[in-house]
Amino acid sequence: MDATTAPHHIPVEMPQYGEHHHIFELMQIMLQELLIHQPKEPIQFMLNHLQRDNDMVPRIFILGPPASGKTTIAMWLCKHLNACFITKYNLIWNEFSMLAARAAAIYETNQAIPDSLLMELIKERLEKDECVSKGWILDGIPETREQALMIQTSGISPRHVIVLKAPDTVLIERNLGKRIDPYNGEVYHTTFDWPSDPEVQKRLKAPLDISEEETAKRLIEYHRNITRILPSYPKILKVISSDQPCVDVFYQALTYVQSQHRSNAPFTPKILLCGPTGSGKSLQAALLAQKYGIINVCCGHLLKEEVARNSNVGELIRPFFQKEMQVPDQITIRVLINRLSKQDCICYGWVLHGFPQDIDQATLLDTAGFMPNRVFFLNVPYDSVIERLTLRRTDPATGERYHLMYKPPPTMEIQERLMQHPEDTEEKVKLKMDLFYRNSSLIEEYFENVIYVNGDQDPYTVFEYIESGIIMPLPTKVPL
Repeated sequence: MDATTAPHHIPVEMPQYGEHHHIFELMQIMLQELLIHQPKEPIQFMLNHLQRDNDMVPRIFILGPPASGKTTIAMWLCKHLNACFITKYNLIWNEFSMLAARAAAIYETNQAIPDSLLMELIKERLEKDECVSKGWILDGIPETREQALMIQTSGISPRHVIVLKAPDTVLIERNLGKRIDPYNGEVYHTTFDWPSDPEVQKRLKAPLDISEEETAKRLIEYHRNITRILPSYPKILKVISSDQPCVDVFYQALTYVQSQHRSNAPFTPKILLCGPTGSGKSLQAALLAQKYGIINVCCGHLLKEEVARNSNVGELIRPFFQKEMQVPDQITIRVLINRLSKQDCICYGWVLHGFPQDIDQATLLDTAGFMPNRVFFLNVPYDSVIERLTLRRTDPATGERYHLMYKPPPTMEIQERLMQHPEDTEEKVKLKMDLFYRNSSLIEEYFENVIYVNGDQDPYTVFEYIESGIIMPLPTKVPL
């Protein structure tokens, strides 16, 4: 585009399409692949890349000291994500590979596998169709800084790196009870995870080098190497304590690998805040607008502005205000579309609250082409809402607002003249809350990827939760 013609009147559908189909991320990934592989035929290379459609498959490294449980977590993740489980040992004992035969011969002489041969084995395995289509989880590799650099120069880039961590004393004690099933490689423990099947119990074997001295030596070597490996993955690294129940470690790891890293893709926030009266939507919208420069769109205020301007639409709205009746949806959506279509909303984005209040209004908003890309529901208990609203007061002399519990008036003179807004009585608050919850379930079902926030806490804590939901991509859900 010609920059001299700015501002560009970009149709609303263009950024919506780009965000929905992740066009910018796709271009970033393809450019990255081109720079890594430098193919002679870049067009055909990109076509092949698009046909594989595997940009979102798991690519995970799981690292950790001996007895940290990394193999167990890796195997559980593989079963859950349907990814390929790769370890140094199943690379070596691949009977269909000539490289593996060379590595096995070296391994049987109790010598270390050369890093160059190990990298060739990894590349050979990751090029298999199964790994390409399903993704992979690499257990315990890289072990050194040199291996990490060789992996990077080979064009192998993980999407997530998990490092398990626990005190050495715990690891030594845990390692002494480790047992391995030679039939399938499953790892068990004499104290924490003993199999119930007597047949499995009989064939379990203690691995080599699990004595306290040997474990201590391996831990020293691990700590020496891991500090040099971690700087290779600063933005995709997650450290998880493994000194807790294995199931808890697994779910923390699963939550992390299902998350997407923050992208550099241009993102126009279109935020919808839903919640009962008194849940803090107005305050959160104001905070978001102030920090990110997006447009604060309150549906109720828009209607009042139209009436105050004596516009044609305002004249249609005025009788409903005078009779304290709800403005018809067709008039409301007309005012809302007019505001969201303005150039500032298109360029900077918006945060909407006060609309929709039911499924019909949500459908109107969607039909008009203004589907939000982030939807937050602020959940606040009934008692907290009653406390927030029924104790609000206004000083008619100064217009100053007070709260009898959180911001009491400084003098008795001011307190005596305070007035309560008619809408803040307990009866009317309860009526509004009942109306909201009667319609909220249908609204939640209508919008995808709703983010729930506990609104019954400090406003700035609530803001941090909302902010994290905006700047981070939505998680990828994998069914159990």
